[in-house]
Amino acid sequence: MVQVQNTINATIEKVWNLWTLPEHIKNWNNVSSDWHTPYAENDLKAGGKFKFTMARKDGSEGFDFEGIYTKIENFLLIEYQLFDNRTASVRFENKGNEVVLTETFEPETKNVENMQKQFCTSIIQNFKNYAENFKE
Repeated sequence: MVQVQNTINATIEKVWNLWTLPEHIKNWNNVSSDWHTPYAENDLKAGGKFKFTMARKDGSEGFDFEGIYTKIENFLLIEYQLFDNRTASVRFENKGNEVVLTETFEPETKNVENMQKQFCTSIIQNFKNYAENFKE
């Protein structure tokens, strides 16, 4: 399993909403400035499906990140299974005006594990930047 963690300086309600609502996912779910998420759907409930299309802005590369939620505990935990049967979870630890976000996932076999960890680290850092600068 690969684990990535970051502390977000925002309330749990803000972090949860920005992490789970499709209109926000499109704004932070990318690994670098030349990537984006042009499509996001998210049915946040056990048995609900999610699909995020991640692509290079120049159209040269892209993929769908999709799966089914297996467990949802509002403001605490999201567990899911990807369509290739790998499992993952995102844990939200409320610390008042900050949230410790921990993502744990089974690595896939096509790319080296360290590259996958760096990819996830970059996305969570983008989320941190988005959440801490988002004005409600």
